Amino acid sequence: MAGPEGRPWTLLLLQRAVLSVGASFVGQTVSRVEEKREPLKSKSNEGRSTEKASGKKKGLESYEKEAEKRGCPQALPEAPLPRERVVPASLALAHELSQAMLRMDMALEREYAFDIFSNLMRKQPSYALQGFDLPRSVTVEMRALLVDWLVQVHEYLNLADETLHLAVHLMNCYMRAGRVRIPRLQLLSATCLFLACKLEEHTCPEPAQLCVMMENSCSRKDLLQMERKILARLRFELHYANPIHLFRLLAEVDHCTLEVQFLALYFLEASLMGVDCLRFEPAQLSFAALSLAHRLWREARIQDLDALQEYFPKFHLYSEAELLAVFPYMAKAVLQGANASLRAIFLKYSRPQKLCVSTSPTVAASKLLSRFLGDPNQ
Repeated sequence: MAGPEGRPWTLLLLQRAVLSVGASFVGQTVSRVEEKREPLKSKSNEGRSTEKASGKKKGLESYEKEAEKRGCPQALPEAPLPRERVVPASLALAHELSQAMLRMDMALEREYAFDIFSNLMRKQPSYALQGFDLPRSVTVEMRALLVDWLVQVHEYLNLADETLHLAVHLMNCYMRAGRVRIPRLQLLSATCLFLACKLEEHTCPEPAQLCVMMENSCSRKDLLQMERKILARLRFELHYANPIHLFRLLAEVDHCTLEVQFLALYFLEASLMGVDCLRFEPAQLSFAALSLAHRLWREARIQDLDALQEYFPKFHLYSEAELLAVFPYMAKAVLQGANASLRAIFLKYSRPQKLCVSTSPTVAASKLLSRFLGDPNQ
């Protein structure tokens, strides 16, 4: 016999039997699972169920305390992002920057002159080493001795000014990131110069040449090992807003004379000796050095200090107070350079190639610099 759908009755009965058996099996399985879950209930589970029933939620602090009890590592609090220095859009400024880059043989980049300058200024706050502290094993005098030695090697190898500033910056960042052993300080400075040459120079000095500069106190293998340590500690973050890059652009926009340019370079390089200027932005140092050099140059010709206080470059992004905060440190570094025990920078800028700016009356007889001989914090 056939069923209503044309199927045999035996087949229909068999399907119903299978479905009933399957349903009973599923019911038994679910009940067994529930029975197994019953013993797992605890006071904590009951507490959570009551919390859900009452509609209360645990606070974030309670979960953090539980994580601490279980030994779970907590995420470090994120450091606040430094504020960005925004350059106001100006057609006149864009035109000046474009023409300056054209005179600097950068015709291909002149179309993006304002974008390059804006991006350079936007990143300035992140390059100021606020709260810089030397490692316990390193003193201010030791660091000054390293910088003085770097200046001598830099001049002997006839390297670019950008290379010296980058090398000192890498050394500062390495010291800030962790401890340094005293016997490795000279190796650290030489390796930072080696890395800076790779980024700024057309031809890089050989490691063996730098080892000779260190009187063979370290081998080529030691230098390459230190290079890997620096790259690991700095996480390959080697680029920064070099004050020399911005200085050259500002000097070209302002049509500065050679004497003013060498004076500003002298101020910038002298500021490397101490740790006081590390808290300032690189662009702030560039603006301050150029402004101070202009004032000294005009002082030698005008003899009117009141008029000098009103001078600014053609365009500026820092206030008079921000520039005055840098002037005392630069003035003291320059005036004390002639009588200091570490005189590499003073001797470097006393040569005819640098127009003898360190020994010129513009610096030695400056009344403006003498005003900053007192305590900069007063």
